[in-house]
Amino acid sequence: MLPKIIDHLAPAASVKTSRRAFLVASAAAAGAFVIGFGAAPARAATGAAVSAAPAPFDAYLKIDADGTVTILSSQFDMGQGSYHGLATLVNEELGAAWDQITVEGATGDLSLYGNIVWGGAVQGTGGSSSITTSFDRYRKAGAAARMMLVDAAAKDWGVPAAEVAVKDGRLTHGSGKSAGFGEMAAKAALLQVPQDVPLKGRNDWTLIGNGDLRRYDSKAKTDGTHPFTIDVVLPGMLTAVMIHPPRFGAVVKSFDAAKAKAMKGVVDVVATPRGVAVVGEHMWAALAARDAVAVTWDEAKAETRGSAAILAEYEKRAADKPQATARSDGDAATAMAGAAKTVEATFRFPYLAHAAMEPLNAVARMNANGTLELWAGHQLPGLYQGIAAGIAGIKPEQVVLHIMKTGGGFGRRGTPDGDIVAEAVMVAKAIGYKAPVKVQWTRENDMRGGRYRPAYVHRLKAGIDAAGKLVAWDHHIVGQSIVAGTPFQGLIQNGIDQTSVEGASNLPYAVPNLRVGLTTTEAGVPPLWWRAVGSTHTAYATEVFLDQAAAAAGADPLAFRLAMLAHHPRHAAVLKLAAEKAGWGKTLPQGRFMGLAVHESFHTYVAHVAEISVKGGEVKVHRVVAAVDCGTVVNPDVVKAQIEGGTGFGLGAMLAEELTLAADGTVEQGNYDSYTPLRLSAMPKVEVHIVASDAPPTGVGEPGVPSIGPAVANAVARATGKWITTLPLTRGMQS
Repeated sequence: MLPKIIDHLAPAASVKTSRRAFLVASAAAAGAFVIGFGAAPARAATGAAVSAAPAPFDAYLKIDADGTVTILSSQFDMGQGSYHGLATLVNEELGAAWDQITVEGATGDLSLYGNIVWGGAVQGTGGSSSITTSFDRYRKAGAAARMMLVDAAAKDWGVPAAEVAVKDGRLTHGSGKSAGFGEMAAKAALLQVPQDVPLKGRNDWTLIGNGDLRRYDSKAKTDGTHPFTIDVVLPGMLTAVMIHPPRFGAVVKSFDAAKAKAMKGVVDVVATPRGVAVVGEHMWAALAARDAVAVTWDEAKAETRGSAAILAEYEKRAADKPQATARSDGDAATAMAGAAKTVEATFRFPYLAHAAMEPLNAVARMNANGTLELWAGHQLPGLYQGIAAGIAGIKPEQVVLHIMKTGGGFGRRGTPDGDIVAEAVMVAKAIGYKAPVKVQWTRENDMRGGRYRPAYVHRLKAGIDAAGKLVAWDHHIVGQSIVAGTPFQGLIQNGIDQTSVEGASNLPYAVPNLRVGLTTTEAGVPPLWWRAVGSTHTAYATEVFLDQAAAAAGADPLAFRLAMLAHHPRHAAVLKLAAEKAGWGKTLPQGRFMGLAVHESFHTYVAHVAEISVKGGEVKVHRVVAAVDCGTVVNPDVVKAQIEGGTGFGLGAMLAEELTLAADGTVEQGNYDSYTPLRLSAMPKVEVHIVASDAPPTGVGEPGVPSIGPAVANAVARATGKWITTLPLTRGMQS
């Protein structure tokens, strides 16, 4: 997803919202009780009820006269369950009936919706930060709303507020008086907002941590009634499909669209800075006409190397001195020279596509009043609002964003240049805003002209003393920067892109002499964060190489790790739990082998133990046991689902996924027939065990990915004696 901004834009300690100055504000707007609970100093000066209706979505929740509770989410939901998490936080304190609740995406006010984990200056979803940034403020919004509803009922009935009970969206009194939330909403909105908002104690929670709590949105997702961007239909809407350059960096030189424009249903064919758009009355007309457009490309600045050539260059550079040092403890070179035994390995990682189920799409409509409306999966809404305004030549506040759920993202919806959103505005502008336009990419569009997890090469060397202790570690990472030249370039400090080295520069093992270096390369292939970002490759390289070192030292991989984790008890705890539940060290059935790995990403700790077999060169993963420590758990079912999903996601990448460029620089894969995510038939049984914790909550959208790959690879090494240092495994087994 997005980079580990949690560490680099704001200290982890500042995440606790209780340390901030907050405002609770309410208003009666269009018959609804609207309440917000934000952190902006400018707002914190008042504390009085707001006399006018807030700006659109300027709140955390609203209660309509019919009792509907709409939670306005600062976080974007792309299947990871963030909407359900926020609904749980609010309703734990509010006390509505579960079927009263709905959740909508919101934007427009950083004081309310800025991601606290990122310092509050940016609204965005990523870095597994949704629950962390929401935990206090959404609970407080729910509690404030409940207090005001209770006070309204008490005044209306002439009874003490302490005698008014709240359950399932109703207010009741022992006298027999009762009212639904909707009946009291208008009266509650007129009351003074409480500034001291006490929250339930942990022992009083009934929803937070409840493993039996059903998803509020399960029905709409399963019966197909929940709308996604692909479902948006506006009056008079046109659909555009794109022709992108066949090589990265090429631009349109000229095009001939005469044949295409003569075809039925075709409205226009226009050039944009990103390619040529074929605009039709519907998608099928546009698709049919697309092949009739002849485009001449200017490839003067195009990437013409294949991925084999790029990786070969990286491998050569990995053998040289790093450009910059990310971490240096002790004297790795001297300790290595004095070691009784040394181990070396070079790891190669391919480009990876996000391959989300719903291809990219966005809808743009310019209104008569000068406002521009955009429907899309807005992972970075404030950034997209500014980009869209710049393209349209209007003010950012004239851009209205409709935050849609999407069928997967994995980082793909968080592009620093706005990507599909920008493209929709470009196309709408090119046709003179004469109609709303949906730009709909095909799978091939995204696979061959998208953004990718960069390719990397890692070179590692370890020194082991006569007692079998790891005394030296040297790690050189070579690859593209994800953030260079983007609004996130500030993540690069002293030549180190944190997204390239995370998971390696913070290696938890007690190695007295350790160096991690980075060489940042340039390539024409556009990079982007991919689920778990840098940890997708650093966890694999470090955990597989650690097993190699353990083998060289003659040590059990589990004991070898635990001996170096005395100062990292949370790593050790998940590792021990996963090993225990998997039966590490017990006799396995004939032909079965186990491997393990542990990794921390986004302040969440995950260990995997994989049980595999190898037959005829084919690897089958039979069983996976995972242990996770993500602090306080809001939705246990979501945690398990995300670790299961992350396991499958990471397993697919490790086993077979790769995006390759042919020798001429064109992408060879176009769809799921050639780019092969994990098939259902290959998904193993996954057991997830959650460590009970009172620590602040952290995220689970990404941490389930990094450690599954090395756990499988380590099991394969025990089965075959072969360390898989080139991914995917289908290629590595042959090398």
